[in-house]
Amino acid sequence: MISRRNFIKKSSLGLGFFALPASSKFIYSEDYVSKRPAISQRKFISEAVERTIKDIKKSIADRELAWMFENCFPNTLDTTVKFYYKNNKSYTYVITGDIDAMWLRDSSAQVYPYLNLANEDEKLKNLLKGVINKQVACVLLDPYANAFFDDASKISEWKDDSTQMKPGIHERKWEVDSLCYVMRLSYNYWKTTHDTSVFDADWKKAMFLILQTFTEQQRKHSKGPYHFQRSNGNPLDTQFAGGFGNPTKKIGLIHSMFRPSDDATFYPFLISSNMFAVVSLRQTAEIFSTVLKDETSSDQFKGLAKEVDEAIQKYAVLNHPEAGKIYALEIDGFGNALFMDDANVPNLLSIPYLGYASKDDAVYQNTRKFSLSKANPWFSEGKFAKGIGGPHIGEHKIWPLGLIMQALTTDDDEEIISCLKMLKATHAGTGFIHESFDVDNPKDFTRSWFAWANTLFGELILHLHKTKPEILKRKF
Repeated sequence: MISRRNFIKKSSLGLGFFALPASSKFIYSEDYVSKRPAISQRKFISEAVERTIKDIKKSIADRELAWMFENCFPNTLDTTVKFYYKNNKSYTYVITGDIDAMWLRDSSAQVYPYLNLANEDEKLKNLLKGVINKQVACVLLDPYANAFFDDASKISEWKDDSTQMKPGIHERKWEVDSLCYVMRLSYNYWKTTHDTSVFDADWKKAMFLILQTFTEQQRKHSKGPYHFQRSNGNPLDTQFAGGFGNPTKKIGLIHSMFRPSDDATFYPFLISSNMFAVVSLRQTAEIFSTVLKDETSSDQFKGLAKEVDEAIQKYAVLNHPEAGKIYALEIDGFGNALFMDDANVPNLLSIPYLGYASKDDAVYQNTRKFSLSKANPWFSEGKFAKGIGGPHIGEHKIWPLGLIMQALTTDDDEEIISCLKMLKATHAGTGFIHESFDVDNPKDFTRSWFAWANTLFGELILHLHKTKPEILKRKF
């Protein structure tokens, strides 16, 4: 057995983690012309966002990094939003990019970095409010679905899935994090703008439905109403045991049939998503208590959060033979566990970003070292980058989402700089962030239009501008 000290030395964090990736300037021309659509073709224009782009660009010494920020940060507004009013209520439909459907997770993450600008721009504030209203409508349609259409007459390519499909649903993969993202956006919109008008009767009904769904998926008394199978031959797209997943011991955790990558879970207790649920339930409890003055309902949300949190600490902190005491990604309650990390958020790397534990937490630190090492089966290292990927795309490809999250969850300047260098070296000359790329050939990438990754990159640059502006004054 390798000792924990030797594990750290042998991991990428201990051996040349900050080695420079191959520079993109050697394989791509330095042509930093904006890749944004023409003004007349942009879906939504925010004056506050435009001012921010100009201001932040001035603070970035590296021309290529500044160019990437200009392209990526407004990408969601430029290309993916449809804003409208219906019955005197604002709605915002947000597609992922190259897929014409609205994921609850992606849509929340795509607009999240604009929250801090909402008080400077009433139009932007209404757009954000519209996202919340649209998400509420989606949850009320089906809390188990992960992706929706704006046009209910549109026929999904997944219409033949073995589950209860309804008009308006694109895909019905049950993912705990989908509902967490809805709660997260509502809470942070309120904390930023102090606007409580979104907490109307529909919003309250949706929150109670989320609470009911989470409780159903603890499966204490039955398997619940949800099952899912798909017959396309991809094992990551379907579930075991008649669509209910592998057996579990009922320990208070919430079953999630799919990960935030939309891949099937192997053990149904997905720990990173249960952590997200703990945070989101507590945030929603605060809204019910502080805004709605409903202590009884607040206590229900807090009670479930407490139960899930206690189960995580009791059952999900396990000893890894190399990494020591860490969080497993998935467990079944019987003692079986899956030791890996996936780049999609929420993942184990993102624990402090989610607000579940601090960056300095000892178990998180061990888990982080595991995630960013070759002990993680989905960690890859090549000529241009090293980082976390996942089974969704396969081996030797890593996800920029993982590199961005790595930079967002450390205070180490050199680690952040290393991540920025890798992001620069792997955009394949496009100026945008992709879903994944081959570690030895960034031109081999997936999804040229993936707004979540683009906007999260913008969020990273805003974070650095606020917390570590000296890093942006460097040239890489």
